[in-house]
Amino acid sequence: MCIKIITGIAAIVVVGLIGTVLISQSRFNSQIEKDVESLLEKAKTDDQVFKKEDLEGLPEPVKGYFNKVMKEGQPYIDTVRLKQRGEFRVGGDNSSPWRSFTATQHYSINPPGFIWDAEIDFFPLVPVRVVDRYKNGEGSLQGKLLSAINVADAKPSPEMNSGELLRYLGEAVWFPTALLPDQGVQWESIDNNTARATIEDQGIQASALFHFNEENEVVKIHAEKRYRQEDNSSKPWTGYFEDYEKRNGILIPLKGEVGWDLEEGYLSYWKGSIKEIEYGITKEDSQ
Repeated sequence: MCIKIITGIAAIVVVGLIGTVLISQSRFNSQIEKDVESLLEKAKTDDQVFKKEDLEGLPEPVKGYFNKVMKEGQPYIDTVRLKQRGEFRVGGDNSSPWRSFTATQHYSINPPGFIWDAEIDFFPLVPVRVVDRYKNGEGSLQGKLLSAINVADAKPSPEMNSGELLRYLGEAVWFPTALLPDQGVQWESIDNNTARATIEDQGIQASALFHFNEENEVVKIHAEKRYRQEDNSSKPWTGYFEDYEKRNGILIPLKGEVGWDLEEGYLSYWKGSIKEIEYGITKEDSQ
């Protein structure tokens, strides 16, 4: 009799835990959907198109880049949805393991913002849902085991906000009209192959060096410092891009890698490729 009672209680507990997890998953999914809807609803539609005169006064490598990746008459992009696949390093040093991930990311260009919604295979059959955001001038990150149990929760702060805006700036090579001066990006000449891009949003500023190859492609971005959550510090941050191909009439890199420049050397933590990309996504399209 006692064994039957214990077994029954255990079954009730298990069912209760499963129910709690399912409810938490549903709430988290609903929260992400609402965030994406809000991001896209606030995106302003710009009827401008890219023209050669937009490039007047820009550094030569920046002019070469825009002329290479877009044709005159390219409409300004207002929203983006892309799908990624790749590997994410779990940990803060080169001995840390890599885990595969898939992600869907939405962007708003005006105002600048994004929501990166990823599933990382931390353990077999036990993914961690990671949602990285920059929205309404605030940056944040959430990580939930099985989309239910908190494992990471970085709240908005001046450092977090600036770091997420910097991420947006670096990733704008996937929707390059966002890097035009009319979209609020200021360019400063450094040398024949390098220029500094700076963007401001709601009092937050982010700046990075863009390095161009002989084919006028952005192959590297570098920031002197970006907030690093692992040790609550600011460290140099570098990203690399390659494998340029045309998508939706625009030449963009399909592969990339991002990492920290630490005292002990370069620490890559993200390697991925773009599997799909669409421009002009509406709230209804995002579902």
